[in-house]
Amino acid sequence: MSAYLVTLVILVSVAALVGLALNLQWGLAGLVNFGVSGFVALGAYGVAITAPHIGWLPAMIFSALLCAAISMALALLSIRLEENYLAIVTIGFGEIVRILLLNEGWLTGGALGIADIPRPFAAITPPGGGDGVILAFAIALVALVFVLLELLVRSPFGRVLRAVRDDATVASALGKPVLALRVRAFAVGGAVMGLAGALHAFYLTYIDPSQFTPIITAYAFMAVIAGGRGSNLGLLLGAGSIMALLEATRFLKDLVPSIDGAQLSALRLGMIGIGIVLLLILRPQGLVAEPRRRATEFFPNAKGEG
Repeated sequence: MSAYLVTLVILVSVAALVGLALNLQWGLAGLVNFGVSGFVALGAYGVAITAPHIGWLPAMIFSALLCAAISMALALLSIRLEENYLAIVTIGFGEIVRILLLNEGWLTGGALGIADIPRPFAAITPPGGGDGVILAFAIALVALVFVLLELLVRSPFGRVLRAVRDDATVASALGKPVLALRVRAFAVGGAVMGLAGALHAFYLTYIDPSQFTPIITAYAFMAVIAGGRGSNLGLLLGAGSIMALLEATRFLKDLVPSIDGAQLSALRLGMIGIGIVLLLILRPQGLVAEPRRRATEFFPNAKGEG
């Protein structure tokens, strides 16, 4: 496989992990997270700082747990007041993370970033085989997260979480712990975003704050919308579609040589936006619609009368 295809598959893998996390938080639980880039950055910097000292696997676990803990704290602080506050809080969180990464150079390297991040299985990787190993690792990680989230979605927890998303008042009236369910979902999503950041750092072996801009959040929402909100399989297709559009529009420079970098960037985003709008018109439910379920699947003890 060519180096370009390896890079593309790994980038799609990172995007898929971010999208799966957001699909759990927003698609399944109905919790808006505008700080996706902040959680991905924390995951990346978590492994970049700790992996040289404790090894790549403990560093990856640490990053996931760190993001989960911060997600839980943000959710507890904001959801208890009102759902919309979470969206506002996560916007602020993303900016705080970006500013800290830039200014706390003693820890993060500041604008220069962190280099020489050790890759998984580096000690047993043959010379020249690093990209192949990280490619296999990325695919395996996405497959593992996908299967675990599918099991979660199909479990009683996932079914009740859907009901909470659709009508929290009814779920609460039936005795479901609405706040606890939402906090758990947001924490699990945060952990997966941390894993996405870790994979990003492992592949590049160098990170800096410029890699974690708010556009990551926008792409994640695009992937969820394109794939179908609430559908993990659709999310994978949506993430692949968004990355394919991003890569395809890179070659616009060859078609229009007179265009400069800023214009090219704006044109690419515009074309992706048009693609999303067309998809919403032609298939509003996304590429893979969320399956409809009976109310008794959400609340087995609820029986209709009539």
